Amino acid sequence: MSKPFNYSKWDNIELSDDEDDVHPNIDRESWFRMKHRSRVEREEREEKEKKKITVETTGDNLRIDEITRTLASIKNSDDSDDELEDVDGLEAELESLNTKVQMRQERIDEMEKKKKWNVDNMCKVVEERTIVNPKAGETAYSSSGYALPTDSKDKGKVESTGSKKVEKAVSSSASKKSTEQESTSSSSTTSKKKLEPSKPSKAKAGPTPASVAMLSYHEFTEKYADLLEEFMTKSTLSQSKDFLIQHGDILLQENAANYLLLASLEDEMNGLRDKMRLTARQSQLISNITELAKSMKTHPGNVIIPFFKRLEEKVHLMGFNKGWEGFVQNLIKRAVVKKKEIDEEKAKEIEEGGVDLHEIPKEERLGPGGLDPIEVFESLPSSLQEAFESRDTDVLKKVLMDMPPEEAEMHMKRCVDSGLWNQNSEE
Repeated sequence: MSKPFNYSKWDNIELSDDEDDVHPNIDRESWFRMKHRSRVEREEREEKEKKKITVETTGDNLRIDEITRTLASIKNSDDSDDELEDVDGLEAELESLNTKVQMRQERIDEMEKKKKWNVDNMCKVVEERTIVNPKAGETAYSSSGYALPTDSKDKGKVESTGSKKVEKAVSSSASKKSTEQESTSSSSTTSKKKLEPSKPSKAKAGPTPASVAMLSYHEFTEKYADLLEEFMTKSTLSQSKDFLIQHGDILLQENAANYLLLASLEDEMNGLRDKMRLTARQSQLISNITELAKSMKTHPGNVIIPFFKRLEEKVHLMGFNKGWEGFVQNLIKRAVVKKKEIDEEKAKEIEEGGVDLHEIPKEERLGPGGLDPIEVFESLPSSLQEAFESRDTDVLKKVLMDMPPEEAEMHMKRCVDSGLWNQNSEE
């Protein structure tokens, strides 16, 4: 029978430096660090001793070979010069050297036998391979190249809008995002509050695809707005790459691209040109990555590192910067048009039915006398309120005539100071 395998060397395994064998009164972290340092120092001492033994043994073996040749030459030769050699001395030296070499070998064997095995010296890597699955991520991205949401709440709610659409409306307020969408040649996007389908479709029972997409975008922005705002502040390509690697499953969704596009347009409308340029660049990073992923038919997360690797080449970086600058110019032109559209819409609202004063900040709606028209109107008698709402001066005059002169004068003065009544109008 063959000799059984010797498992004795596994008797001295040190499982870990952080084994839970510390006394309750000793700090655990300090104990673990001390154990680790002791193990490393012990292994260094053993390795140093082995190297010293190897050097000494090599020198002694050379001397042993030399003495052996000399003694053989003396025995096989009758030359009178060999009689000058101290044969007894050489033989004694040879025996001493052989003893030392044997003792050193015994020391090496003893060290190997008592060697402590741990995670660093038990195994070694003999081969490394990277296996790429060509079908990885095939179902994790949409037809437009963007990543599909991983949250079960968002699945099935992504409405693809194509790669050549741009938003239609953006709020003029600096603290609110836009509520509409329209087509341009810059990139794809959806609005924050509603979507307008390009073609009318037949009415169906239940929610329309537009309302489902709107709900998905609303949920997305509520959940990830802070993350998107943080990404918009990354000023270098290196920072953007690291952030995309960590959060690419969110930032590479179509809703994220829409959010960045709308934010950059709003920044331009509010006069924040530098902030707009940075946000526009982040938007173009996402658009370019998804376009590259679409051409390679893979998940956009798989091309983050290759994309930024390409940007390290001057020719590709110049191409990206050129596209980014073109995108910025389109945003600037669109912001001018959008401001004009908003002004026209406000003028139309005033002509049709006035403006809701509650939507105007208090400091902006104060009248010539410094009074708030809303507060003044709410303090008027109900009959006088109804007269103002009717916009009929005859009715207003009749109500005032029925009041005591002092009270009527007081109410009219407050109406003039708040801007509810124009002194130049007919009395």
